[in-house]
Amino acid sequence: MRHLKAHKKLGMDSSHRKAFFRNMVTSLIEHERIQTTDTRAKELRSIAEKMVTLGKRGDLHARRQAMEVIRLKSIAKKLFEDIAPRYKDINGGYTRIIKIGRRHGDNAPLSIIEFTMKKQEEKKADKKPAKKKEKAASAAKE
Repeated sequence: MRHLKAHKKLGMDSSHRKAFFRNMVTSLIEHERIQTTDTRAKELRSIAEKMVTLGKRGDLHARRQAMEVIRLKSIAKKLFEDIAPRYKDINGGYTRIIKIGRRHGDNAPLSIIEFTMKKQEEKKADKKPAKKKEKAASAAKE
């Protein structure tokens, strides 16, 4: 029975696992989307969502708590200034896991873990080139 066993060991000792997930959450915040195995993604999700919750709080104590996990000031700054404000009206569900198949080498199930909302600037940037293309097309017709 698995009573009172909240997390998986993933074949690592505790210090290795702690360092591994620190690196994974830092990469997830930096790139906003990473590919890993299903089990690792499921374990990473809880840590990443806690970091976003700290980012939403935004006070000094929350920054210090986040820096215990993240370890890079530039990535922590991105968390607090870019990622967390996107979720100010949402309670939880900041990440999604998309299953993408199996790895060729060892047949391990792979997933992509990403943040659910994208930057507002990216959405605006996607619209702007479309307008330019329309203007160019209309100018070419004339």
